[in-house]
Amino acid sequence: MITVNAMGDICPIPVVKTKKALGELNGPGEIEVLVDNETAVKNVTKMAKSSGASAESEQLGEKQYRVLITVGEAAEQLKDGQGAGRKLQTQPDDATGCRTCTGTVVAVGSDRMGEGSEELGRILIKSFLFALTQLDDLPDKILFYNGGAKLTVEGSESLEDLKVLEEQGVEIMTCGTCLDFYGIKDKLAIGSVTNMYSIVETLQSDMSVIRP
Repeated sequence: MITVNAMGDICPIPVVKTKKALGELNGPGEIEVLVDNETAVKNVTKMAKSSGASAESEQLGEKQYRVLITVGEAAEQLKDGQGAGRKLQTQPDDATGCRTCTGTVVAVGSDRMGEGSEELGRILIKSFLFALTQLDDLPDKILFYNGGAKLTVEGSESLEDLKVLEEQGVEIMTCGTCLDFYGIKDKLAIGSVTNMYSIVETLQSDMSVIRP
């Protein structure tokens, strides 16, 4: 049995950890996932069942939950890299070794996600950028403007995730005017500086646009 300790982890980390554990199984077996909230229980259970496994959960105590995943034939597919648990890899689409274009651009206009609590918004945008690193189909570009520019400079909690994306071929671009406005242009730590014309040109292209 593999035990996944996701106590204290925020979404989507419990799911990501469980996916990796599913990929580590050499055949049918069981995975025990420990989490501290009901939302994580539901997310892990849903992911496990979508992979062809069965899942049962129980509450062990206050903010203590256990999800037991039983894997049968699905484990063989996961082991072969056909399901969850794969590490992101860019795939060459021709002799030049260029990454296959997904036709997607992510436009980040704030250092937080959604309305309401600023603290929650910052947690959500960090989780969103981490979740991008776990996708099978990565975006081609990520644009940062206005408050989003703060996510690409020194001290940003999302720098490691952005570095993972850049290493996989995702182009990271930050609005130069925005960096100047906030006085942080000399602190840019990832990607390149862009301008509003390039941003507009990218957004009006045929690529799909995702705005968190």
